[in-house]
Amino acid sequence: MGAVSLGTETDGSILGPSSSNSVVGVKPTVGLTSRSGVVPLAPRQDTVGPICRTVADAVNVLDVIVGFDPYDAEATREASKYIPRGGYNQFLKADGLRGKRLGIVRKLYYSRSGSQVAKAFESHLNTLRKQGAVLLDHLELANIDEIFYDSGEDAAMSAEFKLALNTYLQDLVISPVRSLTDVIEFNNKHKHVEKIDQYGQNLFLTAQATNGINKAVKSAWRNMDRLSRDGFEKLMRQNKLDAFVTPLNWGSRVLAIGGFPGISVPAGRVLAIGGFPGISVPAGYDEKGVPFRICFGGLRGSEPVLIEIAY
Repeated sequence: MGAVSLGTETDGSILGPSSSNSVVGVKPTVGLTSRSGVVPLAPRQDTVGPICRTVADAVNVLDVIVGFDPYDAEATREASKYIPRGGYNQFLKADGLRGKRLGIVRKLYYSRSGSQVAKAFESHLNTLRKQGAVLLDHLELANIDEIFYDSGEDAAMSAEFKLALNTYLQDLVISPVRSLTDVIEFNNKHKHVEKIDQYGQNLFLTAQATNGINKAVKSAWRNMDRLSRDGFEKLMRQNKLDAFVTPLNWGSRVLAIGGFPGISVPAGRVLAIGGFPGISVPAGYDEKGVPFRICFGGLRGSEPVLIEIAY
């Protein structure tokens, strides 16, 4: 098993795969780590973070990859203010849960009656209490439905993707494709290899149809900022929370199709649209042997506190 891997998350691609593989994933505050050289999706939300076997391993990797990068200057300069003097390793504390205020928003997840995941989550909550955490249960995130269904994230992401991918491909020294147009044409010419008949390329085609950062995209950005400010940030500050905690089961949709118990979690999108950090840690396995996780999320720059909680 590899000791270290890196993931890129726009909306779920560190926290989710970590859950599926029963390992630890750290989604840093956007800009804390450089995205230079990484295939982009949406620069407003893209962030690079470690996926490792333990929290300690992930934190040690995080210490190495954070910091200013002139090739991703705007984002890394802004976020560098969050990097603590002495790094993140100092927050690996055995008693880190003591006194931490953790919020539970029940609507952030859906559990089928009798689910092994739901039972295990409640057991883990009791463990958190025993370790000194203060749990505030049944909190409300008033705009969660709008965040999940009407944030404008998908439209903004498509426009960002086209521009960012074109720039990335044009900067490559050697590449058979130099634009999203080239990628689409390549896929059409190699349908069998790329399995276009099976999977299609609708995301590429949707992005290709966009026309830059127009008024609609800017409006979507403002809407996501508003939703984050009036939703998650307000919840955290009003309740003086150090983090929110929720179960995370990346395979829940597959389980639901098969009629199996599972959990569907929009919490990842809450963190994604605001550029907030999160840490996913192993929490067990469901009835079918599918791993599930507990995810801790916080405000921008709250990695030190999240590390104390997760460790």
